[in-house]
Amino acid sequence: MAETTASTATTGRTARIALRGVQVLLALFFAVASASPKLVGHSSAADSFATMGWDDAGMYAIGVLELAGAVALLVPVLQSVAAAGLSALMVGAFVVQMTYFDGENAVTPLILLVPLLVIARARRGHNAELLRLLRVRRA
Repeated sequence: MAETTASTATTGRTARIALRGVQVLLALFFAVASASPKLVGHSSAADSFATMGWDDAGMYAIGVLELAGAVALLVPVLQSVAAAGLSALMVGAFVVQMTYFDGENAVTPLILLVPLLVIARARRGHNAELLRLLRVRRA
């Protein structure tokens, strides 16, 4: 029985470490590869937004949301909310890829959506703490 408990504890710890690693990788991806080109107005991002008929404000807004989500993925009390918010952005990105770009890169947001949903679910226990902090702030 003690071996089973120790094995379960080790497995749980390994899963938490792996999930944290995935969070760090996603945070790096969203901050460096996704938000940065939008925030610096790189031609690759600007051209894509121009194709959709969006102005620079839309590009910067999406970049800010992605950067905020990337940072929040690394803050324990915000992890679940950040993953849910980034998931919503990925659903929007999928729709945009299908609508404006003939599905050219539509698989990318779907691939990112899977680990984001896993994080949102696995870290949902922090939501109660976040609500408690918000209630204390309002009072």
